[in-house]
Amino acid sequence: MKKIVFVFILLTTAMAPAQKNIYENIRFDELTDNHEVLAIVPFIAHLELKKAVDRDELKVLAKKEGYAVQNALETYFSKRKKRKKFNVDFQNINNTNAVLAQNNIDYNNIDTYTTQELCKILEVDGIISGNLNLNILLSEGVPTDFSILDYFSGNANYGRIGVKVSDGETGKLLWKYENEISKKTGKNTTELIDKMMKTASRKFPYDREKRRDRN
Repeated sequence: MKKIVFVFILLTTAMAPAQKNIYENIRFDELTDNHEVLAIVPFIAHLELKKAVDRDELKVLAKKEGYAVQNALETYFSKRKKRKKFNVDFQNINNTNAVLAQNNIDYNNIDTYTTQELCKILEVDGIISGNLNLNILLSEGVPTDFSILDYFSGNANYGRIGVKVSDGETGKLLWKYENEISKKTGKNTTELIDKMMKTASRKFPYDREKRRDRN
């Protein structure tokens, strides 16, 4: 009986939701009082692939993953915006990337610019950005086969993602959400972002319902 209970505890622990961490600036309402438009910029990806890839190809693949998350976030926010879930607008990512390119800013050097500089160039009130740490190419999809043993071997863990919102005027971090990426998180980038943001939806500070509850 004790052995059965021990195995049950192990399985329950293994199947528990991935660890999440949400931060919100205590001055959020004050700092965002005049926010109207946010820009989503490409995420910075760090790849540690199991297969051998040369440095140049790794850079190309990391860039692809970073833009895939940018696109998936725009899709998520656009769907919820249509249902009037947010009190801010989101700049079209094609416009965002075009303006960045016109100012000689791209994936390879965007992290050398401050939030204030990027917001001034893009003419927005805040920036949505983040980081990816992956050992697979999420944009190409993840394995669909599943085994509980994968949790014990570590084969179910694909990395970690962090999404943050920063204020354009002060550069301060306003909100941040981190989550582990696993087989249960989603089978591709779009599904990952959709599930992840839905989990954090009640915590997303620009949510109309949340702000209404505060007031």
